[in-house]
Amino acid sequence: MKKVKLALLGCGYLNEIVATALANNYLPEYELVGVLGRNSERTAAFAERHNCVACSTIQELLALEPDFTAEAASPQALRDYAEDILRGGSNLVVLTIGAFADADFYARVKACAAEQGRKVYIASGAVGGFDVLRTAALMSPITVTMTSKKAPQSLYYTPMYREGLLDITEPEQVFSASTKQAIEMLPFHFNVAVATALASAGPENTTLNIDAVPGFRGDEYKIELRGEEVWTDLNIYSRTSAIAGWSVVAALQNAVSPIVF
Repeated sequence: MKKVKLALLGCGYLNEIVATALANNYLPEYELVGVLGRNSERTAAFAERHNCVACSTIQELLALEPDFTAEAASPQALRDYAEDILRGGSNLVVLTIGAFADADFYARVKACAAEQGRKVYIASGAVGGFDVLRTAALMSPITVTMTSKKAPQSLYYTPMYREGLLDITEPEQVFSASTKQAIEMLPFHFNVAVATALASAGPENTTLNIDAVPGFRGDEYKIELRGEEVWTDLNIYSRTSAIAGWSVVAALQNAVSPIVF
């Protein structure tokens, strides 16, 4: 049976998980054809490890004619390449969903995918329950609040840090606003919050609370949805960021499976 061609945008830790999962037969329908990264040496080393082509431009990557391109790079990379990838004939799996907090960009990508007959798959990252959120949003108006627990030291180089935060002994809320505002402050963080918002009430109407918790390790998210007919609370804890890479693997499995969850 002909293999589905897969390309990777980004050659870091998360796409390493995707490529290794393919090598370990989690994605038997696919073959990895190429990778594009910012650093040429790292890209070449990644390509050698996983027996694919190292690309230095998006044109080189698309010349390999991938059926799917899995992105785990940055919001800027998604802005730069999403429409090119779709016009190049590839479906797109997106992990850096924070770029979609820009409503105009999100609308352009959606329109481009429709025009080209391609799909954009939003990976769940470190959260989940998108099916419940989307279903509830169809049934009635909803409100959505997402609360994230973070170690104080993880906020050190962010606008949320204040003097003495490393010495707190009780949890302290350091941010409460829309997910759109959060991703504007921290473009490389809180992609999961934007994904949750897109699946429910929208980035401008989904509240994100961030709590600094002394001694905390990992990531924990609590999603509270309230509607006229459906209420739900979802709690997701992950010890490391590996769950984000595996969520791309799950999205790729679903994209070619005869049974879709």
